[in-house]
Amino acid sequence: MLRWAVALCVLALLPPTWLRLTQDSRVRSEQDVPSEPVAVVFGAGLVHGTPSAYLAHRLDAAIRLYAAGKVQVILATGDNSRTSYNEPGAMRTYLVAHGVPSSQVVLDYAGFDTWDSCDRAKRIFGVDHAVLVSQSFHIDRALALCKAAGIDAYGVGVDEKHDATWYASGTRELLAADKAALDIAIKPSPKFLGRQEPGVARALAAPPGPHIPAVPADR
Repeated sequence: MLRWAVALCVLALLPPTWLRLTQDSRVRSEQDVPSEPVAVVFGAGLVHGTPSAYLAHRLDAAIRLYAAGKVQVILATGDNSRTSYNEPGAMRTYLVAHGVPSSQVVLDYAGFDTWDSCDRAKRIFGVDHAVLVSQSFHIDRALALCKAAGIDAYGVGVDEKHDATWYASGTRELLAADKAALDIAIKPSPKFLGRQEPGVARALAAPPGPHIPAVPADR
């Protein structure tokens, strides 16, 4: 029984270990990340209709990247599966309130999980190169899935206080890594695909917006 338990633990740890070993070279700081046309920000939940603390920190990082000229467009991808829960809309409200021009924010309302967000970014919004923005415990998986979807990406992993939420999220990633390995192997169609959207191309063709002050990193 002990041997079987050890074997199962090793098997369970193989996907997250593989993700870290293969994607870590693509994780950069906000200062060192190469400039790319699009920042993809993944949803991380709402609290009373506004971004959760983790999502707000992702958005703050994207705002700093935009303010520094590292990205031209922000693709906010998240869950809008019901009318009472509009994650991308709340993300846009937050970004615009902090100075990002509305014309440079594009919304994906059907980013129900990381694979759907990556696959739709490529197939629906035509994203070929991007900076992915998420927490450090999630960024390796996001990079691997976007690479499988055909996006050449770098990642910015947002640091967080190592509290109970952080440890719980990290534990969840162990299970999510197994699903990611399956998604990479079979490349399933997203829950919703639909027609191509010109929002990213239109935003990239628009004149650059005014300079905005960056949100402090310790916000």
